[in-house]
Amino acid sequence: MKTLSKLAPQPLFNYFEDICQIPRPSKKEEKIRKFLLDFATDNNLESKTDNIGNVLILKPASAGMGNAPTVILQTHMDMVCEKNSDKVFDFDNDAIETQVVDGWVKANGTTLGADCGIGIAAQMAVLTSTKIKHGAIECLITVDEETGLTGAFELQAGFLTGSVLLNLDSEDEGEIFIGCAGGIDTIATFSYKKEDVPTNSAALKLTVAGLLGGHSGDDIDKNRGNANKIVNRFLWSVSKKQDIRIADFNGGNLRNAIAREAFVVVIIPENEKEDLIDNFRVFSDEIKFEFEQSEPGLKLTVEETKIPEFVIDIETQINLLKAVYACPHGVLEMSTRMKGMVETSSNLAAIKFVEDNKILITTSQRSEIESRKYCAAEMVESVFELAGAKVIHTDGYPGWTPNPDSEVVKITVDSYRKLFGIVPNVRSIHAGLECGLFLEKYPDLDMVSFGPTIRGAHSPDERLDIETTDKFWKHLVDVLENIK
Repeated sequence: MKTLSKLAPQPLFNYFEDICQIPRPSKKEEKIRKFLLDFATDNNLESKTDNIGNVLILKPASAGMGNAPTVILQTHMDMVCEKNSDKVFDFDNDAIETQVVDGWVKANGTTLGADCGIGIAAQMAVLTSTKIKHGAIECLITVDEETGLTGAFELQAGFLTGSVLLNLDSEDEGEIFIGCAGGIDTIATFSYKKEDVPTNSAALKLTVAGLLGGHSGDDIDKNRGNANKIVNRFLWSVSKKQDIRIADFNGGNLRNAIAREAFVVVIIPENEKEDLIDNFRVFSDEIKFEFEQSEPGLKLTVEETKIPEFVIDIETQINLLKAVYACPHGVLEMSTRMKGMVETSSNLAAIKFVEDNKILITTSQRSEIESRKYCAAEMVESVFELAGAKVIHTDGYPGWTPNPDSEVVKITVDSYRKLFGIVPNVRSIHAGLECGLFLEKYPDLDMVSFGPTIRGAHSPDERLDIETTDKFWKHLVDVLENIK
């Protein structure tokens, strides 16, 4: 049974609910690609794909609009797949369970995929509308935006013909985005030796959970807790007082999400077990007080668990704890060019025990200034190299430099003011958009980005504001009708 069929605007919400039925993890977009191509066929629309799997669906200009420039509506087809630890869900096969709560569309225990599913739904609604007056439309839906921007990287010159691009991947209605940060990932690897668990020991599982998490760009300045940093802070402190040994560290998940949960198994002499439990409870009270305003759901728990097969060697343990403690996380610089905007940041995304006796630490850095993006990455690199880890960087992606003379930005701002009686906020976004990569292939594109309000993106708290979705749709329609 559909839960969104009575929401306005239709058919946008109806299409969004259809999209929620299609699994679409990053790098596993086969099902959503088929869905989009079948949609094009069913509606007698020309479509094509490129070598990497990006989809382009074309619609001719409306009557009397043949001289208008071709407009590219752009989104991405993949979604961030995060769930609460107690939620049983298979992102490769299960449909997202949508629900309406207090004016928001949410999912049941998982990410919703409004990023960027609501943008795809808007494209579909434009493509099937017989009422909107517009020039020729090219709807570009890229692959693997969330984990590598692969579709944008591999987009070839000549695939598109449009001169104006509307990116529908923004998450703050009432704000018009004309630039974005560039980003790079820094990945550190520790190698450890397995050692026998000391005799007369107890095993304790430490859990940090209930954090909001969120987008490592949009939410990095909101004073949200990082589960990796929190649990590591306790481990570093208690290791000065007690003989703990680490057997497992599993914190965070995706490179572009703030770590919401972390789980660590430690070994402690049986006669020191209660002391460690008491220390953790004291620490828990301190941390909850620190984050009582920004993280009301924070939970720290300790429980006895089964004895593991091994612990890591003490030298690696010391190096790991010191490096994670020292690793920068959060806002590094605020922008001097655009007041109130984060310029440079770093996210300590994930810490995992992986195969071959390795510990993998994934971090990501963002900046509106290319040189500072690399400086932040090198800062993280130096921390982990000092601790003996091997460090690599991804190729990264460029930012999108604002164009103050953009004609489509002027049209978009004027449209918003006409429709809603207020002037929208025009700014850059600290999150990464694909626009910077498009400019490398199509340097003459005139671009702007806008969308409805989405909160909690990249976390199971993701939610889509219904009222602003209606405003977003009206705004999009009016912009299309005024690009002449």
